[in-house]
Amino acid sequence: MNFNKKVQDLLTLTLEQYPNIFLVELKISVDRSIKVVLDGDYELSLNDCINISKAIEGALDREEEDFSLEVASAGVGSPLKFPRQYHKNMGRKLEVVSNDGLKFEGKLTKVKENSIELQWKQREPKPKGKGKVTVTKNKTLMFDEISHTKVVIKFNIQKWKI
Repeated sequence: MNFNKKVQDLLTLTLEQYPNIFLVELKISVDRSIKVVLDGDYELSLNDCINISKAIEGALDREEEDFSLEVASAGVGSPLKFPRQYHKNMGRKLEVVSNDGLKFEGKLTKVKENSIELQWKQREPKPKGKGKVTVTKNKTLMFDEISHTKVVIKFNIQKWKI
């Protein structure tokens, strides 16, 4: 069995023991550097990554194959790649770019089997008279219409007077 197939099979077998954790990305380079990026339906802990790393490393023989292994969680700024990742981000603000280049930013309000719904407020001219009014907008996007999505991180930085 070739090295890449062996690693893929080990990872699949290991993740079966962790049903709330799933693979986001697996890269195996020519020099046998293995990079595993994981995410979870809930919180993914450092211990989860360590346990999965130990399971893979323990099943590979360093005498037979020289390799390096990195197991990490999908970072907070990483794009959402799978529908499964949207569920834990319910209520968060997302930036979604459609396949045709349109950008939508809003709170994730629904996740369905094939789509998501975003909601945001925007100012629009009043239907009659002068001025503007704040309206709530909703946009449903099918997963196959989405080019990429990321969670919008907002930092509350307070300025201190000295």
